[in-house]
Amino acid sequence: MAVIGIGTAVAGWIIFADYLLSPLYAKGVSVAVCIGGFIGMIVLLKQQYSRGSCQIHTSDLSAQIAQSISTYSPFPMAVLDRAGRLVTINDAASQLLGYRRGELMGEDFFILLDQGNHQLLDKLELVMHGAMQQGLTTMIHKTGYPLEVQLILLPLFEGDTVTGLLAIVQDVSDRKRNNERIRYMAYYDDMTGLPNRRMFMMHFNEMLEKPGDQFIGMLYLDIDQFKLINDSFGREFGDMLLLQVAERFTRGLLGEDMGARMEGDEFAIMFVSLQSEEELVEKARALLMTLEEPFEMQGFPFHVTASIGMATNRKDRDAGSIIKKADMALGRVKEQGRNDILLYSEEWNNSSLERLTLQHELRQGIQRNEFFLHYQPQYHLSTGTIVGLEALVRWRHPERGLVNPGQFIPLAEESGMIVQLGEWVLEEACRQNKCWQNEGLPAVPVSVNLSIRQFTQQNLTDKIATVLQKTGLSPKYLELEITETMTMDMQHATQSLLELTRLGVGISIDDFGTGYSSLSYLKNLPISRLKIDRSFVRDIQQDPNDAAIVAAIIAMAHNLNLQVIAEGVETAEQLAFLKQHCCDEIQGYFWSPPLPGDQVARILASNADKSFIS
Repeated sequence: MAVIGIGTAVAGWIIFADYLLSPLYAKGVSVAVCIGGFIGMIVLLKQQYSRGSCQIHTSDLSAQIAQSISTYSPFPMAVLDRAGRLVTINDAASQLLGYRRGELMGEDFFILLDQGNHQLLDKLELVMHGAMQQGLTTMIHKTGYPLEVQLILLPLFEGDTVTGLLAIVQDVSDRKRNNERIRYMAYYDDMTGLPNRRMFMMHFNEMLEKPGDQFIGMLYLDIDQFKLINDSFGREFGDMLLLQVAERFTRGLLGEDMGARMEGDEFAIMFVSLQSEEELVEKARALLMTLEEPFEMQGFPFHVTASIGMATNRKDRDAGSIIKKADMALGRVKEQGRNDILLYSEEWNNSSLERLTLQHELRQGIQRNEFFLHYQPQYHLSTGTIVGLEALVRWRHPERGLVNPGQFIPLAEESGMIVQLGEWVLEEACRQNKCWQNEGLPAVPVSVNLSIRQFTQQNLTDKIATVLQKTGLSPKYLELEITETMTMDMQHATQSLLELTRLGVGISIDDFGTGYSSLSYLKNLPISRLKIDRSFVRDIQQDPNDAAIVAAIIAMAHNLNLQVIAEGVETAEQLAFLKQHCCDEIQGYFWSPPLPGDQVARILASNADKSFIS
């Protein structure tokens, strides 16, 4: 045996690659060579130039060629007579098929083959007429296990007569399985089993290229606050949630519709043959409702929300453009508060450039001190006196004028600039409050919202202590507002809040009722006040469910010795309801919008009972 390189010519042999060469002998003369390598096996025969064909001449199959096969070939090989009976097989073949060599002698070769393979009969017939044949087929292991093999059949000659054939076998089962596995990994998500982005785009483009005017739409979905869920409960918990979301996500898909996991917690669905955009919107709303049902996670119900962007093929004929537009719609949903759906509008074409421009100008604005604070008074519901002020950041752009906080705050959060901006707000609010006190005005706490990036900083308490020392404000006149979702990591939240309360600052939960926590969690946190989200207050006169939720929050918070403040109070009817249910404090446009510092000073100077209390 020898290994010969590419293009090597040896004594009349032509070798095409780096392969293992096994000579075959008949009557002591080398008549053929078996070449085996990583892509299969072939047999090169000595040229019989007078005949113009490759032949193996033998007069004694079992004694001479069989001996050569057994001695030299590392590849599974067998010799058959003209009737298709096994004359001999080598050790490699017996090991592959699970038989002892003696068990198969004289047996019909077809007992080793899949009975459904009728094409092999035709191939054997051709070999018996002197033609080499090869192809993929299935052989059966002694245990009944199927083996995918590459089978090469060569005629054996004695003179001009075909006296039998040589069968060379290569097991390609592992290769086939590996190829299938590679294809699966290339086109499917390993965790959920759903098609991945590559498969989704291929199928999407195929549907778009079909003739006709079919209306195709897609949904691009993102689980709200998924990173926070992962960070709080662990990656294994997050993976379990994704599996359940994937199952619900693909319920009811029909025909050529396709659902896919695009990446992370982002999923997409393509709907084929829609009747209208309205139908796409209905499907998106139905999906949101499906996801609102609690998930069973480690024996407990767990609620999540999702945001969905939509786009159609009305203007585009390639999947990439449609996916990009659906993703842009998804981004807008997140900016506007999440847990909603939005269909892409062609009017947004320049929105990405606008977004990048605004983000650049935001960074410049922080450097150029273009930001300032307004303060919204908070009133005690029984006495009508001001009991606190919430600091709210504003941006006066030199060209755009006042920029809506709903535009720049999400950008600041995404870019990480929220930390720098938040630190400026904290210091400015403390400085201003101390100035009012130095002027002899009534001392009330100022509330400052903490972003999640600030709250997760390891040195948060040290930073706040430094600000208080720098501004001279007593800790009891600073209140920090955190959202419910920041308390999901109970260990971190408890430790951080304990450090802050030891410092002497107050802690309140902002937008209560919109996140993941519950009042049972709150009893373990060192907080003093809950702020009921404006979305519940807004409809307490029209929606019995919101009214019941607000009443329940107030009652249970009082049982935990927590103060309750309702934000977004804009009507006398809302005020009356809150007073009836013993809400402690209110904040909203009904009594005062956010005000600049000089106007707040005048209100503090006349801080007295208000006429709305009656």
